[in-house]
Amino acid sequence: MSLEFQEPRLTRNLQLAERLRTIGNRHGRFPGEVAIAWTLRLPAVTGAIVGGWSPAQIDGLIGAAEFRFSKQELAEIEGFLRQSP
Repeated sequence: MSLEFQEPRLTRNLQLAERLRTIGNRHGRFPGEVAIAWTLRLPAVTGAIVGGWSPAQIDGLIGAAEFRFSKQELAEIEGFLRQSP
């Protein structure tokens, strides 16, 4: 099992997911959209392969390509990641 799903990383990752959910809620976006948008904004990432079990799940991800973070939101996420490496 990946270390990302074991403590203490599990708790940290769940807190990060909640932070992304909060940001998404501000914009009417799903947490998955926000997570994918975060990944796509990294200079080393040129694309993302995502999938789902149903069309409804895809609907919850498709907006990631157009979602843009505010400077405050980027600082919020980056601050969390610095505090919880």
